[in-house]
Amino acid sequence: MDAEGMWKISTGKGVKVAVLDTGVNPNTSSLKGQVLGGEVPEVVSYNATEDYDGHGTSMAELIAGTGAGGGIQGLAPGAKIVPYRVLSKGVNGADKEKTPSVSDAIKAAADSDAQIISMSFAGDIVDPDEEKAVKYAHSKGKLMFAGTGNDAESKNFIGYPAAYPYVVGVAAADEKGKVGDFSEHGNYVDLSAPGLKVPTWCDATFRSYCPEGDGTSMATAIASASAALIWSAHPNWTANQVLRSLIDTASRDWPKNKPSNYLGYGLVRPRKVLENSNINPGSAATDPLSFENGTGVTGVNASPSAPASTSSQAPKNTSGGQISAAGSTSESSDNTTMWVALGAAGAVLVIGGGAFAVIRSRRKA
Repeated sequence: MDAEGMWKISTGKGVKVAVLDTGVNPNTSSLKGQVLGGEVPEVVSYNATEDYDGHGTSMAELIAGTGAGGGIQGLAPGAKIVPYRVLSKGVNGADKEKTPSVSDAIKAAADSDAQIISMSFAGDIVDPDEEKAVKYAHSKGKLMFAGTGNDAESKNFIGYPAAYPYVVGVAAADEKGKVGDFSEHGNYVDLSAPGLKVPTWCDATFRSYCPEGDGTSMATAIASASAALIWSAHPNWTANQVLRSLIDTASRDWPKNKPSNYLGYGLVRPRKVLENSNINPGSAATDPLSFENGTGVTGVNASPSAPASTSSQAPKNTSGGQISAAGSTSESSDNTTMWVALGAAGAVLVIGGGAFAVIRSRRKA
Protein backbone atom coordinates (compact mmCIF):
# COMPACT_ATOMS: atom_id res chain seq x y z
CA MET A 1 0.00 0.00 0.00
CA ASP A 2 2.72 2.49 1.01
CA ALA A 3 0.14 4.58 2.84
CA GLU A 4 2.52 7.42 3.65
CA GLY A 5 3.53 7.65 0.01
CA MET A 6 -0.11 7.71 -1.09
CA TRP A 7 -0.95 10.44 1.41
CA LYS A 8 1.45 12.76 -0.41
CA ILE A 9 -0.97 12.51 -3.34
CA SER A 10 -4.33 11.91 -1.68
CA THR A 11 -5.77 11.51 1.82
CA GLY A 12 -9.38 11.16 0.73
CA LYS A 13 -10.12 14.81 1.35
CA GLY A 14 -13.47 15.94 -0.01
CA VAL A 15 -14.96 12.42 -0.08
CA LYS A 16 -17.74 11.30 2.26
CA VAL A 17 -18.24 7.66 3.12
CA ALA A 18 -21.58 6.47 4.48
CA VAL A 19 -20.89 3.76 7.08
CA LEU A 20 -23.89 1.50 7.67
CA ASP A 21 -23.16 -0.47 10.82
CA THR A 22 -23.73 -0.51 14.59
CA GLY A 23 -23.42 3.26 14.80
CA VAL A 24 -20.26 5.35 14.99
CA ASN A 25 -18.87 6.99 18.11
CA PRO A 26 -17.63 10.44 17.01
CA ASN A 27 -15.80 11.06 20.28
CA THR A 28 -12.87 8.66 20.00
CA SER A 29 -9.58 10.51 19.68
CA SER A 30 -9.13 9.24 16.13
CA LEU A 31 -12.59 10.30 14.92
CA LYS A 32 -12.97 13.74 16.46
CA GLY A 33 -14.04 16.06 13.64
CA GLN A 34 -14.36 13.14 11.22
CA VAL A 35 -17.99 12.12 11.72
CA LEU A 36 -20.83 14.10 10.13
CA GLY A 37 -23.72 12.97 12.28
CA GLY A 38 -25.69 16.10 11.51
CA GLU A 39 -25.93 15.11 7.86
CA VAL A 40 -27.94 11.97 8.55
CA PRO A 41 -31.64 12.53 7.69
CA GLU A 42 -33.81 12.51 10.80
CA VAL A 43 -35.93 9.60 9.60
CA VAL A 44 -32.89 7.27 9.75
CA SER A 45 -30.77 9.05 12.35
CA TYR A 46 -31.73 6.99 15.40
CA ASN A 47 -28.60 6.46 17.53
CA ALA A 48 -26.38 6.91 14.47
CA THR A 49 -23.65 8.37 16.69
CA GLU A 50 -24.09 5.87 19.52
CA ASP A 51 -22.23 2.63 18.87
CA TYR A 52 -23.53 -0.18 21.10
CA ASP A 53 -20.86 -2.67 19.98
CA GLY A 54 -17.70 -0.87 18.82
CA HIS A 55 -17.83 -2.48 15.38
CA GLY A 56 -19.08 0.54 13.42
CA THR A 57 -16.59 2.85 15.10
CA SER A 58 -13.76 0.46 14.26
CA MET A 59 -14.79 0.43 10.60
CA ALA A 60 -15.01 4.22 10.53
CA GLU A 61 -11.52 4.50 12.02
CA LEU A 62 -10.07 2.06 9.49
CA ILE A 63 -11.49 4.30 6.78
CA ALA A 64 -10.93 7.81 8.10
CA GLY A 65 -9.26 7.68 11.51
CA THR A 66 -6.68 10.41 12.04
CA GLY A 67 -4.49 8.49 14.49
CA ALA A 68 -4.80 11.26 17.08
CA GLY A 69 -4.36 10.31 20.72
CA GLY A 70 -2.95 6.88 19.97
CA GLY A 71 -5.94 5.82 17.90
CA ILE A 72 -6.05 3.99 14.59
CA GLN A 73 -5.00 5.99 11.57
CA GLY A 74 -7.21 4.92 8.70
CA LEU A 75 -6.21 4.55 5.10
CA ALA A 76 -8.10 7.71 4.04
CA PRO A 77 -7.68 10.11 6.99
CA GLY A 78 -8.85 13.08 4.93
CA ALA A 79 -12.25 11.55 4.22
CA LYS A 80 -15.36 12.12 6.35
CA ILE A 81 -17.80 9.57 7.77
CA VAL A 82 -21.59 9.79 7.58
CA PRO A 83 -22.89 7.26 10.16
CA TYR A 84 -26.00 5.08 10.04
CA ARG A 85 -27.01 2.52 12.63
CA VAL A 86 -28.67 -0.39 10.82
CA LEU A 87 -27.48 -3.41 12.82
CA SER A 88 -29.28 -4.35 16.01
CA LYS A 89 -27.97 -7.78 16.98
CA GLY A 90 -28.06 -7.96 20.76
CA VAL A 91 -30.27 -4.87 21.01
CA ASN A 92 -33.75 -5.40 22.42
CA GLY A 93 -37.11 -3.72 22.81
CA ALA A 94 -37.88 -0.22 21.59
CA ASP A 95 -34.23 0.36 20.78
CA LYS A 96 -34.34 -2.41 18.21
CA GLU A 97 -37.66 -1.30 16.77
CA LYS A 98 -36.36 2.22 16.18
CA THR A 99 -33.25 1.04 14.35
CA PRO A 100 -33.57 1.97 10.65
CA SER A 101 -33.75 -0.80 8.10
CA VAL A 102 -30.81 -1.39 5.80
CA SER A 103 -32.97 -0.47 2.81
CA ASP A 104 -34.05 2.85 4.33
CA ALA A 105 -30.46 3.72 5.21
CA ILE A 106 -29.21 2.87 1.72
CA LYS A 107 -31.91 5.06 0.17
CA ALA A 108 -31.03 7.93 2.50
CA ALA A 109 -27.35 7.59 1.68
CA ALA A 110 -28.22 7.48 -2.01
CA ASP A 111 -29.97 10.83 -1.69
CA SER A 112 -27.02 12.38 0.17
CA ASP A 113 -23.73 13.68 -1.18
CA ALA A 114 -21.82 10.72 0.25
CA GLN A 115 -20.12 9.03 -2.69
CA ILE A 116 -19.29 5.68 -1.10
CA ILE A 117 -21.53 3.36 0.93
CA SER A 118 -19.59 0.94 3.13
CA MET A 119 -21.49 -2.06 4.56
CA SER A 120 -19.40 -4.36 6.76
CA PHE A 121 -22.09 -6.97 7.33
CA ALA A 122 -23.60 -9.99 5.65
CA GLY A 123 -26.87 -11.90 5.79
CA ASP A 124 -28.14 -15.08 4.18
CA ILE A 125 -31.51 -13.84 2.95
CA VAL A 126 -32.68 -11.81 -0.01
CA ASP A 127 -34.65 -8.69 0.92
CA PRO A 128 -36.52 -7.24 -2.09
CA ASP A 129 -36.64 -3.79 -0.48
CA GLU A 130 -32.91 -3.91 0.17
CA GLU A 131 -32.17 -4.95 -3.40
CA LYS A 132 -34.41 -2.18 -4.70
CA ALA A 133 -32.56 0.34 -2.53
CA VAL A 134 -29.21 -0.90 -3.87
CA LYS A 135 -30.38 -0.41 -7.44
CA TYR A 136 -31.60 3.07 -6.54
CA ALA A 137 -28.23 3.96 -5.00
CA HIS A 138 -26.50 2.71 -8.14
CA SER A 139 -28.74 4.94 -10.25
CA LYS A 140 -27.60 7.87 -8.09
CA GLY A 141 -23.94 7.16 -8.85
CA LYS A 142 -22.92 5.65 -5.52
CA LEU A 143 -20.13 3.10 -5.12
CA MET A 144 -21.12 0.34 -2.68
CA PHE A 145 -18.91 -2.16 -0.85
CA ALA A 146 -19.98 -5.03 1.41
CA GLY A 147 -18.31 -7.93 3.15
CA THR A 148 -18.88 -11.37 1.67
CA GLY A 149 -19.24 -13.00 5.10
CA ASN A 150 -17.18 -15.09 7.51
CA ASP A 151 -18.69 -18.59 7.48
CA ALA A 152 -16.70 -20.24 4.69
CA GLU A 153 -15.44 -22.96 7.02
CA SER A 154 -18.97 -24.12 7.81
CA LYS A 155 -21.91 -23.40 5.52
CA ASN A 156 -20.44 -20.75 3.18
CA PHE A 157 -23.77 -19.04 2.64
CA ILE A 158 -24.20 -16.46 -0.09
CA GLY A 159 -23.80 -13.12 1.65
CA TYR A 160 -26.09 -10.15 1.05
CA PRO A 161 -25.88 -7.24 0.34
CA ALA A 162 -22.52 -8.22 -1.23
CA ALA A 163 -24.28 -10.56 -3.68
CA TYR A 164 -26.74 -7.95 -4.95
CA PRO A 165 -25.99 -6.45 -8.36
CA TYR A 166 -23.94 -3.23 -8.16
CA VAL A 167 -22.49 -4.03 -4.72
CA VAL A 168 -18.76 -4.81 -4.67
CA GLY A 169 -18.30 -8.01 -2.66
CA VAL A 170 -15.06 -7.86 -0.66
CA ALA A 171 -13.17 -10.91 0.60
CA ALA A 172 -10.49 -10.88 3.31
CA ALA A 173 -6.83 -11.72 2.67
CA ASP A 174 -3.68 -11.70 4.77
CA GLU A 175 -0.59 -9.57 4.08
CA LYS A 176 0.72 -12.17 1.63
CA GLY A 177 -2.51 -12.18 -0.34
CA LYS A 178 -3.79 -15.54 0.94
CA VAL A 179 -7.55 -15.61 1.42
CA GLY A 180 -8.73 -16.02 5.01
CA ASP A 181 -10.10 -19.49 5.74
CA PHE A 182 -13.29 -17.86 7.04
CA SER A 183 -13.86 -15.61 4.01
CA GLU A 184 -17.01 -16.54 2.05
CA HIS A 185 -16.46 -17.43 -1.59
CA GLY A 186 -18.45 -17.56 -4.78
CA ASN A 187 -18.79 -15.58 -7.99
CA TYR A 188 -20.06 -12.56 -6.05
CA VAL A 189 -16.53 -11.94 -4.69
CA ASP A 190 -15.29 -8.96 -6.69
CA LEU A 191 -12.22 -7.69 -4.85
CA SER A 192 -10.21 -8.53 -1.78
CA ALA A 193 -8.46 -6.46 0.85
CA PRO A 194 -6.52 -6.97 4.09
CA GLY A 195 -8.78 -8.52 6.71
CA LEU A 196 -6.61 -10.53 9.10
CA LYS A 197 -4.85 -9.32 12.26
CA VAL A 198 -6.43 -5.89 11.92
CA PRO A 199 -6.93 -3.80 15.07
CA THR A 200 -10.45 -2.94 16.21
CA TRP A 201 -12.04 -1.67 19.39
CA CYS A 202 -12.47 -4.54 21.86
CA ASP A 203 -15.96 -3.40 22.90
CA ALA A 204 -18.25 -0.40 23.30
CA THR A 205 -16.34 0.96 26.30
CA PHE A 206 -13.71 2.22 23.82
CA ARG A 207 -10.92 1.73 26.32
CA SER A 208 -8.59 -0.49 24.30
CA TYR A 209 -7.95 -2.00 20.90
CA CYS A 210 -7.80 -5.72 20.22
CA PRO A 211 -5.02 -6.19 17.65
CA GLU A 212 -6.04 -9.45 16.03
CA GLY A 213 -9.44 -8.92 14.46
CA ASP A 214 -10.22 -11.08 11.43
CA GLY A 215 -13.11 -10.54 9.04
CA THR A 216 -14.44 -9.35 5.73
CA SER A 217 -15.69 -6.34 7.69
CA MET A 218 -12.19 -4.95 7.93
CA ALA A 219 -11.51 -5.76 4.28
CA THR A 220 -14.66 -3.86 3.29
CA ALA A 221 -13.58 -0.78 5.23
CA ILE A 222 -10.13 -0.83 3.63
CA ALA A 223 -11.61 -1.26 0.15
CA SER A 224 -13.94 1.68 0.81
CA ALA A 225 -11.01 3.79 1.99
CA SER A 226 -9.05 2.82 -1.12
CA ALA A 227 -11.90 4.11 -3.28
CA ALA A 228 -11.99 7.34 -1.25
CA LEU A 229 -8.29 7.97 -1.92
CA ILE A 230 -8.82 7.54 -5.65
CA TRP A 231 -12.00 9.59 -5.86
CA SER A 232 -10.36 12.43 -3.95
CA ALA A 233 -7.50 12.50 -6.46
CA HIS A 234 -9.91 12.24 -9.41
CA PRO A 235 -13.07 14.09 -8.32
CA ASN A 236 -14.52 14.13 -11.83
CA TRP A 237 -14.50 10.35 -12.17
CA THR A 238 -17.70 8.34 -11.79
CA ALA A 239 -18.22 5.35 -9.51
CA ASN A 240 -17.68 3.10 -12.53
CA GLN A 241 -14.30 4.65 -13.24
CA VAL A 242 -13.14 4.49 -9.62
CA LEU A 243 -14.13 0.84 -9.43
CA ARG A 244 -12.60 -0.01 -12.80
CA SER A 245 -9.29 1.53 -11.73
CA LEU A 246 -9.31 -0.62 -8.59
CA ILE A 247 -10.02 -3.74 -10.67
CA ASP A 248 -7.40 -2.94 -13.31
CA THR A 249 -4.65 -2.36 -10.75
CA ALA A 250 -5.54 -5.12 -8.27
CA SER A 251 -2.73 -7.52 -7.37
CA ARG A 252 -3.27 -10.95 -8.94
CA ASP A 253 -1.32 -13.67 -10.72
CA TRP A 254 -4.22 -14.98 -12.80
CA PRO A 255 -5.85 -13.59 -15.96
CA LYS A 256 -8.03 -10.58 -15.39
CA ASN A 257 -10.83 -12.15 -17.41
CA LYS A 258 -10.91 -15.18 -15.10
CA PRO A 259 -11.63 -13.76 -11.64
CA SER A 260 -11.21 -15.99 -8.62
CA ASN A 261 -14.11 -17.26 -6.53
CA TYR A 262 -12.03 -16.50 -3.45
CA LEU A 263 -10.25 -13.23 -4.24
CA GLY A 264 -12.21 -11.81 -7.16
CA TYR A 265 -10.10 -9.58 -9.38
CA GLY A 266 -7.39 -9.38 -6.74
CA LEU A 267 -6.15 -7.34 -3.79
CA VAL A 268 -6.88 -3.61 -3.91
CA ARG A 269 -3.84 -1.41 -4.56
CA PRO A 270 -4.91 2.24 -4.77
CA ARG A 271 -1.26 3.23 -4.87
CA LYS A 272 -1.06 1.88 -8.42
CA VAL A 273 -3.82 4.28 -9.45
CA LEU A 274 -2.52 7.33 -7.60
CA GLU A 275 1.07 7.06 -8.84
CA ASN A 276 -0.01 6.89 -12.50
CA SER A 277 -1.15 10.36 -13.54
CA ASN A 278 -1.94 9.07 -17.03
CA ILE A 279 -4.12 6.16 -16.00
CA ASN A 280 -7.15 5.56 -18.21
CA PRO A 281 -10.28 4.93 -16.09
CA GLY A 282 -12.35 3.85 -19.07
CA SER A 283 -15.96 4.71 -19.81
CA ALA A 284 -17.78 6.80 -17.25
CA ALA A 285 -21.09 5.08 -17.95
CA THR A 286 -20.05 1.43 -18.36
CA ASP A 287 -20.38 -0.83 -15.32
CA PRO A 288 -17.09 -2.75 -14.90
CA LEU A 289 -19.00 -5.57 -13.19
CA SER A 290 -21.69 -5.87 -15.84
CA PHE A 291 -20.82 -9.53 -16.51
CA GLU A 292 -21.14 -10.52 -12.84
CA ASN A 293 -24.26 -8.43 -12.39
CA GLY A 294 -25.90 -10.12 -15.33
CA THR A 295 -24.78 -13.69 -14.68
CA GLY A 296 -26.47 -14.30 -11.35
CA VAL A 297 -25.05 -15.56 -8.08
CA THR A 298 -23.31 -18.88 -7.58
CA GLY A 299 -21.65 -20.20 -4.46
CA VAL A 300 -18.81 -22.59 -3.78
CA ASN A 301 -18.93 -25.07 -0.91
CA ALA A 302 -15.33 -26.10 -0.41
CA SER A 303 -12.22 -25.21 1.55
CA PRO A 304 -10.58 -22.01 0.27
CA SER A 305 -7.19 -23.72 0.44
CA ALA A 306 -8.03 -26.22 -2.30
CA PRO A 307 -9.52 -26.09 -5.79
CA ALA A 308 -13.29 -26.28 -5.90
CA SER A 309 -16.03 -26.51 -8.45
CA THR A 310 -18.66 -23.84 -8.80
CA SER A 311 -22.23 -24.86 -8.16
CA SER A 312 -25.38 -22.85 -8.60
CA GLN A 313 -27.17 -21.82 -5.48
CA ALA A 314 -30.60 -20.25 -5.62
CA PRO A 315 -30.83 -17.09 -3.51
CA LYS A 316 -32.30 -17.80 -0.11
CA ASN A 317 -35.50 -15.99 0.74
CA THR A 318 -36.53 -17.25 4.14
CA SER A 319 -37.65 -15.51 7.29
CA GLY A 320 -35.07 -17.15 9.51
CA GLY A 321 -31.96 -15.52 8.10
CA GLN A 322 -29.23 -13.82 10.04
CA ILE A 323 -27.62 -10.44 9.48
CA SER A 324 -24.43 -9.88 11.39
CA ALA A 325 -21.32 -7.77 11.30
CA ALA A 326 -18.87 -9.38 8.91
CA GLY A 327 -15.98 -9.26 11.34
CA SER A 328 -14.67 -11.57 14.01
CA THR A 329 -11.96 -11.75 16.61
CA SER A 330 -11.19 -15.38 15.86
CA GLU A 331 -7.64 -16.43 16.67
CA SER A 332 -7.75 -19.52 14.50
CA SER A 333 -5.54 -18.04 11.79
CA ASP A 334 -1.90 -19.12 11.70
CA ASN A 335 -0.83 -15.70 10.46
CA THR A 336 1.29 -14.09 13.17
CA THR A 337 2.40 -10.99 11.30
CA MET A 338 1.23 -7.81 12.99
CA TRP A 339 -0.08 -5.16 10.62
CA VAL A 340 -0.07 -2.43 13.24
CA ALA A 341 2.70 -0.17 14.41
CA LEU A 342 1.83 1.29 17.80
CA GLY A 343 3.53 4.57 18.53
CA ALA A 344 3.09 8.15 19.64
CA ALA A 345 1.35 9.02 16.40
CA GLY A 346 -1.23 6.29 16.90
CA ALA A 347 -1.90 2.84 15.56
CA VAL A 348 -1.01 3.10 11.90
CA LEU A 349 -2.26 0.37 9.61
CA VAL A 350 0.66 -1.06 7.66
CA ILE A 351 -0.48 -3.10 4.70
CA GLY A 352 1.62 -5.13 2.32
CA GLY A 353 0.96 -5.42 -1.40
CA GLY A 354 2.64 -8.68 -2.31
CA ALA A 355 1.55 -11.00 -5.08
CA PHE A 356 -0.93 -13.76 -4.33
CA ALA A 357 0.31 -17.26 -3.67
CA VAL A 358 -2.79 -19.34 -3.05
CA ILE A 359 -4.62 -22.16 -4.75
CA ARG A 360 -7.82 -20.69 -6.17
CA SER A 361 -10.90 -21.68 -8.06
CA ARG A 362 -11.67 -19.88 -11.28
CA ARG A 363 -15.21 -18.71 -11.80
CA LYS A 364 -17.46 -20.71 -14.03
CA ALA A 365 -20.42 -18.76 -15.32
